[in-house]
Amino acid sequence: MSNEHKLEAQLRERGGKGAARELRRNNMVPAVIYGDKKDPLSIALPAKELTMMIHSGGFMTNILNVDADGTSHKVLPKDYQLHPVKDTVMHVDLLRVSNKTIVTVEIPVHFENEEECPGLKEGGVLNVVRHTVEVNCPANSIPDTFTVDLTPFNLGDSINISSVALPEGVEPTITDRDFTLATIATPAGLSSQDDEDEVAETEVINQDADTVMGDDSGDAEDGSGND
Repeated sequence: MSNEHKLEAQLRERGGKGAARELRRNNMVPAVIYGDKKDPLSIALPAKELTMMIHSGGFMTNILNVDADGTSHKVLPKDYQLHPVKDTVMHVDLLRVSNKTIVTVEIPVHFENEEECPGLKEGGVLNVVRHTVEVNCPANSIPDTFTVDLTPFNLGDSINISSVALPEGVEPTITDRDFTLATIATPAGLSSQDDEDEVAETEVINQDADTVMGDDSGDAEDGSGND
């Protein structure tokens, strides 16, 4: 399940682009806390710690405990903007959450035991259709990942969401079908070789049939000559 991280924040008294630029020059990132039927709260977060969290992975599925001037806020990151050139964090949106809050998040999908997968052993290729799955779940029990065991799957199989054991309270936002996460696909080279083998086998069968027909026709001619 998701981890909780702590961040120290400062309240922002001024808004606007000028104030935001000043914050960034002081190694702070402007952010907004909203939701839970409360007024939005403008804060500033330390750029170094925030950047490390974002680039370490799982930022969008981790609960943050933000301490803003002595008041603690439990929040879930909902969006962030990066500078188009420098790749630095420009702004963050944070959603207030509680133990009863249901959130919509994207959970990464990991595949394991590739070396034990029969389809991959036969030369198949793992074709990943979805790297993440969007789900609705309680804010205090967000899964870190969905893990798919590839051991049972053969060449040509589809791996669907029904193959994943979802934790209690976690439901995909797509509910009208058993959607595909990945397939064990046949490579083009292997497919071509199978086609060639099938053609060669067909030719051998046809040749054998022609030989049998030729022998039968010869016997018939010999018989007619004797008569």
